[in-house]
Amino acid sequence: MRSTGSQFEDLALAQVQREGLVLLVRNFNSRFGELDLVLRDRDTVVFLEVRYRRSQAFGGALDSVGASKRDRLGKAASLFLQANPALANHPCRFDVMAISGSAAAPTFDWQRNAFDIQ
Repeated sequence: MRSTGSQFEDLALAQVQREGLVLLVRNFNSRFGELDLVLRDRDTVVFLEVRYRRSQAFGGALDSVGASKRDRLGKAASLFLQANPALANHPCRFDVMAISGSAAAPTFDWQRNAFDIQ
């Protein structure tokens, strides 16, 4: 499972780097869970959640980022910013990269600023 996740994180990373984003940290772990990719988009810190679904049968990848997951991502992001105070005053956003299809022919649905943290 982890190798599949890493493979699609690699694809997502390559996609956002083509758009000019710069990787800061990959797989930041905290007691609230993992941040898949933390990037910089000019002056903005981007927390990118990568979701892969081979099939849409049980809802798409975007549907899988529910309220509980968003809450955990927000808490993990807060811990990341505490650990990296130089980034704490930068604007932040939460993106979701939904990937479907195969690794050989992926389809990307990049939702920038996909949700806000209260």
